[in-house]
Amino acid sequence: MSAGFVHLHNHSDYSLLDGACRLDRLVDRAKGLGMPAIALTDHGNLFGAVEFYEIARAAGLKPILGCEVYVAHGSRLDKTRSVDGKGAYDHLVLLARNRDGYRNLMRLSSAGYLEGFHYKPRIDKELLSRHAEGLLCLSACLRGELPQLVLAGDLEGAKRAAAWYRDLFGAEFYYLEVQDHGIPDERTVAERLIDLGKSMGIPVVATNDCHYLAREDAEAHEVLLCIQTGKTMQDKDRFRFATDQVYVKSAEEMEALFHGEPAAIRNSLEVAEKCELTLDTERVQLPEFPLPPEFHDAESYLRSLAREGLSRRYGTIQPEMEHRLAYELDTICQVGYARYFLIVRDFIEFARGNGIGVGPGRGSAAGSLVSYVLGITDIDPLKFNLLFERFLNPERISMPDIDIDFDYENRGRVIEYVLEKYGRENVTQIITFGTMAARAVVRDVGRALGMSYADQDRVAKLIPGELGMTLTRALETVPELRALAQQDETMAKLIRCSLALEGLARHASTHAAGVLIAPGKLSDYVPVYRSSKGDVTTQFDMISLEKIGLLKMDFLGLRTLTVLEDASRLASESSGSAIHVKEIPLDDPATYALLSKAQTIGVFQLESSGMRELLRKVMPDTFEDIIAINALFRPGPIQSGMLDDFAKRKHGKQKVTYMHPALEPILSNTHGVIAYQDQVMQIANRLAGFSLAQGDLLRRAMGKKKPEEMARMKQTFVEGCAKNQVPNRKAQEIFDLVEKFAGYGFPRAHSAAYALLSYQCAYLKAHYPAAYMAAALTSEVGDTDRIVTLVEEARRLGISVKQPDVNRSGVGFTLEGDAVRFGLTAIKNVGRGSVLAIVAARERGGPFSSLGDLCRRVDLKAINRRVLESLVLAGACDSLGGDRAQLFETVAGSLGRAQDIAKGTSRDQVALFGAEHAIEAPEPELPLVAPWPLHERLQREREVLGFYFSDHPLSPYRSLIEARRLADTARVRESRDGAEVALIAMVSSIKTITDRNGRPMAFVTLEDFSGSVEGVTFADLYERNRAALVQSAIIEIRARVSVREDEDPKLVLQAIRAIAAGDASSGQAIHIDLTEAPGDVSLEMLRDLLSRHPGESPVYFLVRPGSDIAKTQIRARRLLVRASDELVSELKARLGERAVSLVNGAKEAVPF
Repeated sequence: MSAGFVHLHNHSDYSLLDGACRLDRLVDRAKGLGMPAIALTDHGNLFGAVEFYEIARAAGLKPILGCEVYVAHGSRLDKTRSVDGKGAYDHLVLLARNRDGYRNLMRLSSAGYLEGFHYKPRIDKELLSRHAEGLLCLSACLRGELPQLVLAGDLEGAKRAAAWYRDLFGAEFYYLEVQDHGIPDERTVAERLIDLGKSMGIPVVATNDCHYLAREDAEAHEVLLCIQTGKTMQDKDRFRFATDQVYVKSAEEMEALFHGEPAAIRNSLEVAEKCELTLDTERVQLPEFPLPPEFHDAESYLRSLAREGLSRRYGTIQPEMEHRLAYELDTICQVGYARYFLIVRDFIEFARGNGIGVGPGRGSAAGSLVSYVLGITDIDPLKFNLLFERFLNPERISMPDIDIDFDYENRGRVIEYVLEKYGRENVTQIITFGTMAARAVVRDVGRALGMSYADQDRVAKLIPGELGMTLTRALETVPELRALAQQDETMAKLIRCSLALEGLARHASTHAAGVLIAPGKLSDYVPVYRSSKGDVTTQFDMISLEKIGLLKMDFLGLRTLTVLEDASRLASESSGSAIHVKEIPLDDPATYALLSKAQTIGVFQLESSGMRELLRKVMPDTFEDIIAINALFRPGPIQSGMLDDFAKRKHGKQKVTYMHPALEPILSNTHGVIAYQDQVMQIANRLAGFSLAQGDLLRRAMGKKKPEEMARMKQTFVEGCAKNQVPNRKAQEIFDLVEKFAGYGFPRAHSAAYALLSYQCAYLKAHYPAAYMAAALTSEVGDTDRIVTLVEEARRLGISVKQPDVNRSGVGFTLEGDAVRFGLTAIKNVGRGSVLAIVAARERGGPFSSLGDLCRRVDLKAINRRVLESLVLAGACDSLGGDRAQLFETVAGSLGRAQDIAKGTSRDQVALFGAEHAIEAPEPELPLVAPWPLHERLQREREVLGFYFSDHPLSPYRSLIEARRLADTARVRESRDGAEVALIAMVSSIKTITDRNGRPMAFVTLEDFSGSVEGVTFADLYERNRAALVQSAIIEIRARVSVREDEDPKLVLQAIRAIAAGDASSGQAIHIDLTEAPGDVSLEMLRDLLSRHPGESPVYFLVRPGSDIAKTQIRARRLLVRASDELVSELKARLGERAVSLVNGAKEAVPF
């Protein structure tokens, strides 16, 4: 029987794309092998340390936290040495014996990234000398200093190195590490180190360099290394391990390997016993907050601020307000989070005091009355019935989570304030890890196996796209996927390796919003990391930071806040009266009319095609409806049919029934649908007598779906219901109902806060549409597709979007009466500094009269030839005289003359009476060059604006597109994976390549009025349609939408048809649905309007002769019109968007 063994050298998946051990499975493997402890020694980092510690403790194993560090040859600051493994660094294994060792391990790992990084995060012996306390050292694998010296034949050097490490760490805490993975050099090294250990009195310990769990995982690990290096398994020179033995072996296997040196096995247990680190995961570690002198602690200061805030918010204080506030304050102070609230309030006070927009709330924090009275949130939890316990549960204490939205442009100023207040050495951003999820891992493995894109795509597309989907679950539920896995060895290997690698960490990046505020110097509390982009972050992710009680904050930048701020300012300026969105009524009819018509492009949270469809069904007329819509529009409720139930019940098309009368007051606002997590808590409270805190525990349990816990909760629920005279069977039915929908529930507080932002956007769009669209456009400068969408929406609303103009445009999009003027910073190559210089010169001296005048008056340090050419191409210089071709030719000359004048050397200055009276010569005449043809002018305009602005090559086909009710690229960008679409678009670029069979295929960019989308045309289709797929061609396609993680949707083309010029004017008809038109529409007005557009297209009216009779189509027999964009737009403006459509006379698309 084995005497026992502990693995001390293990690499998890946090040794990114090198280790393949998931932490939970590593611990399970060690436990299954009967080992009392397990170490984690990832390469250079401590990414997984806290997570590993928690998992091992929960499994009853001793966690040993360590790191395999890289020790530089010489100074860590020397970045000139080679990185071929011989001149840059050696490996060394360090294990934390206690908290001092753990702190030193954090400092060393941090210094590796911040000071010594040169291909790897390196430390040096000088650093080791300063931070050796509390550490135990192993001499490492073949890449260690001692093994390298042994292999070089330098035994004296090896002795000197061993003596240095022994003296540094102490004879008791330095071990010579021996390994045997079947590599000859390892046996040579082991023999020499064992001899060395005996001669020097240094103990030897056996380890296995574990990179995966079981021997059969070697195949998947080879694939993982290919993913790391970008190679395929077919590459003969790819990096690979020389053995399949780097797995978690049993004690018996290790004893067999080192049967001649049993002490090396026993010493693994000895090392484990010497490592006695415990992490304090119960203590909250908040930074100090400076208090006014009259307050002795944070709790008393918080209570004082809260009472002042209660009076400020409500004026007259009701007893229930006092009671709620006291309860919340007692809970907050009891769990030790008073300082947390003071810190958050402080930086929000800074933001509000400096004109930085702050959101009304985010997440469950909006359910706290303390948050509201302190000004942290801005939505009344009493008015909207929001629950504190959903935010901070006194029966399940965890760090509160207050995420804050700041306006996008100024978020950085708030972070800078925090850096200054708490110290730059104490504040940093937070790391996050991308993992190989089901679809992503199939694509990664497929590439590594050398499979074609088409084959990778075919397999990946069979995996359902729902949240949390795993490859195992997909194999269970998708028969085609199972069949593919049995198709041939390549497919079987793809599935086999993907299953082995699924869920592993793939890369580290910076969390978009997370900020850590430590109580002191960062490296005393958390190791830090520097990314390839230079960002300094924690090495621990959000969850790990919370486990060790550190203060993390989400500082989110929300463009919507910037839009609301800018739109309010523009509306105030244009209307002459101050507009404050916080003061608008929540029952405005025009706002609900806009929402009911789904005119919500550009409106926060409400602009996707699916959301607009829901708005048309629900036709919201109360703020409660918007809260519910925000909560319900998610995959779970959509798939369950809850949205349809909600809409039908609201309009009386489906009866609302309640299983018990006590449910009605809880569910009446959502028409009997369980939309919010809060409703689960309230049901448990009202029917089963749970406290709201216990109700929150029930909600959490239902979300986790653990059978044993659910059975216990159900019994408690039913027993509680019995005490309230709810029959046993009914109680069980109610529990089952709640359990079914609990997983779909959403925090009401978050929905309410975001519904408020949605409503404010809709209000401004309804009442000040031009101001709102100008602000929305400015917020999206840099995102061409969004600019295209918003320009189209503005035009649909009848708002003229005027071209950029150096004599009228500003930095962003601005108002000109009821029109919007294009902003100059939306032009490519034209930066903010250039625009500010142009605007400043214009404000000083009035409009520019010519290009030369502009060059002479604008600060030449702010503009150059590229800027001026881009302005000309965009049409921004059209007001300076001449056409664009002429202006473009004069750019260099105008700029050169202005530079000469600035230097005082211009020949254009003629001195008649001395230099001080020099006058400028007349402006040179514009050159005689031919104007650019329309297609060239549009193409050059597109180069600098990113889209066609003044006209579009598709314009002649607009009526045809509308008549056929085809999709557009905006719809594609919102589509789910696998959706089938048809659209007419222009080929704006095409790139041909050869596939693995040597056949040509093409990648195309397709563009329409809404933007652009990438598409792929595989060989068979490309061969048949090569003539149609050319630059600038107008084509109609059928395609399947392909959505990959972290990428924009793309199209896989399935059919292509060239559109002939004659197709643009194919037979069309105007359809006017009078049932959708306003009730006061005048037929006389319609006849007069239609008569002003004579042509060849018929007009059809849709009417309903009676309330119970279907719509009837009637043709206006004596009326033929020209079915132009102008007529359709005018009709829509009078009758509404849904009342007017342009249809193909043939009613059907030509098949292709």
